[in-house]
Parts: sequence; structure tokens; C-alpha cells
Amino acid sequence: MSTSERLIESTQDLLWERGYVGTSPKAIQERAGAGQGSMYHHFSGKPGLALAAIRRTAEQMRRTAEASFSGPGGGYDRIRGYLLRERDVLRGCPIGRLTMDPDVIADPELRQPVEETLSWLRARLAGIVDEGRRDGEFAAELDPERIAATIVATVQGGYVLARAAGSTGPFDTAVQGLLALLAAGRGRQPDGGPGAADRAPVGPAAPAAPEAGGAR
Repeated sequence: MSTSERLIESTQDLLWERGYVGTSPKAIQERAGAGQGSMYHHFSGKPGLALAAIRRTAEQMRRTAEASFSGPGGGYDRIRGYLLRERDVLRGCPIGRLTMDPDVIADPELRQPVEETLSWLRARLAGIVDEGRRDGEFAAELDPERIAATIVATVQGGYVLARAAGSTGPFDTAVQGLLALLAAGRGRQPDGGPGAADRAPVGPAAPAAPEAGGAR
């Protein structure tokens, strides 16, 4: 892995763990095994490196979500696949956590990839719900945009509840409740049982797949 790649990956991890303020240039250099000269050779400074890391995280989140959205089955099955995919629940969503970082939100350039990714996620989900509605899979009266916003809010809120409880239970309960509501809209019961049984056991954070939360 090149020095610039190590710097970006290290910054991704530190932003996820500590937030923008807690991610110092020294911490980035130590984790990446790079010197100060190497860091400033590749990037103008911490803001530029943070922007590259946030963009990379956003790309990974989209790629992972799209793998579920483009999977087999109808709208319900693809949404179910997205909700039940393996996640490091207790670590939270790397993009969602950035929305709670005041330094990121106050900076339009750093905030942009976060905002764009969450907007893309809602739009992609709304399209799947609308497709299912046209195919007769979902009730005609469902509003795709509202359902999409509810799905995203459930996932992000589930992360918060799980972290507060120190357990994946609240996340699994929220996801199963949402699946029950979606299944009711198509006249069936959700299949798959408890979310914890459908996902692989949550352990130490897995390397980002080329994803991490999320949304992530």
C-alpha cells in the first residue's frame, strides 16, 4: 500500500473512532507509519487529508449499499438484504457519526460528501420502494420518499441505541420492527427471524470492503 493510501485509510479509522478534533496529524502519521514530510508531500494538511478520507468512506458506503440494492429479488428482498447485511453495529456508521461532528458539519467542503451520500441513499431506497409499488409488491398508497427516509432513520437511530446500550439488541429490534411494517404493507410476515441470526456475529471491525455502518 502506498504512503498516501496508508494516510487516507488511517484517517478514515481515526475519524470514525475519534472525530475530527481528536484526529491529530501526529496520530495519523503514527497509525500510517509515515513521517510528517510524507504527509505534507501528499496532502496540504489535515483538512485536505480529512476530505480525502471522508470521500473514500462515502464511496465505500455507497458501494456496499449498492451490492444489496442490486441483489436478486424484489424490492422487499433487496431492502431486507440491506438491513440485515453484516455490520459492526457497536462501532456505528462512519458516515452517520460524521453528522454529529460539529467541525465536519460547520465546514461546507467536509460536509458535502456526507450530505450527498445520505441523499443518494434515500433516493436509491425510494426508487426501490417505487419499483416495488409499481410491480404490486408494496401497497399503492406508500410514499417512496417517506419510506426511504424511515429506513435510513431506523438504521442510523438503531446504531445510536445500540451504542448507548452496549449491545446490538436495540439495532436488531429496530430492524425487525421495520421489516414487519414493510411486510405488512405487502400482506406477509417478515422472514428471517431475529436480525442477529441473519447477520454474521458482530466482532472486531472488519477491514473496509473495496467498503466499513453503514449507512454504513
